[in-house]
Amino acid sequence: MATKNNSFRSGTIAIVTGGSRGLGRNTVLNLAERGVHSIFTYNSNRAEADKVVAKASELGAKAIALQLDAGKIGTFDQFVLNVKDALPKLGAESFDFLINNAGTSHHAAFDKVTEEDFDGLYNVHFKGVFFLTQKLLPLIKDGGKILTISSGLTRIIYPGSSAYASMKGAVEVLTKYMAKELGPRRITVNCIAPGAVATDFSGGMVRDNPEVNKQVAAMTALGRVGMPDDIGPMIASMLSDDNRWVNAQRIEVSGGMSI
Repeated sequence: MATKNNSFRSGTIAIVTGGSRGLGRNTVLNLAERGVHSIFTYNSNRAEADKVVAKASELGAKAIALQLDAGKIGTFDQFVLNVKDALPKLGAESFDFLINNAGTSHHAAFDKVTEEDFDGLYNVHFKGVFFLTQKLLPLIKDGGKILTISSGLTRIIYPGSSAYASMKGAVEVLTKYMAKELGPRRITVNCIAPGAVATDFSGGMVRDNPEVNKQVAAMTALGRVGMPDDIGPMIASMLSDDNRWVNAQRIEVSGGMSI
């Protein structure tokens, strides 16, 4: 049985990209606690995806894992067909929320970034977000919600992040354009910008490197690094009807980094 309620109606469905690990996993499970069903993607680790499905079921919600490489735009048409096939298993033909969470990390000085690095980041973090959202639009309910995931690095300049942060900056601009153009369908579009979070992202750099952990904590007003459970509940709350009038916003969730 769901243990939390944030104004979600019965049968609400979210699509979460990159939902088998890190912030995506936490988001799927926080939504499950609130009775929201999910279709989430994983890139290669089916075993971890299956664990998320099982955990969501324990929490009282259904979850379906679909494979997707968020940087391979040519596979998106098939993915949309897979979503159409999955929705009836959740008792629906359309869905309510899209959370564009899938991402890859990258750290290199500006003068060391290769074109291959740049293109890989572009495909996953911007082009993929743009066209996956576009292709899923026919299945999103009018009055639905879209969330993009940016980064505190669009505001906080951390050397070695120029390419990654630039893609996230593009997503922030895209968020506003989508909010404007999808307004006639009453679809809100907002951007969540997490600060440094202790996950396996970037090889677990924030979670596992004591020096980085200490450095981030010292930069943060609340005196510690972020945890996945600082982000997932916030995303779930943003999707509730309580936030129906929030639109076209970049909302940083960083505990007050570099303020």
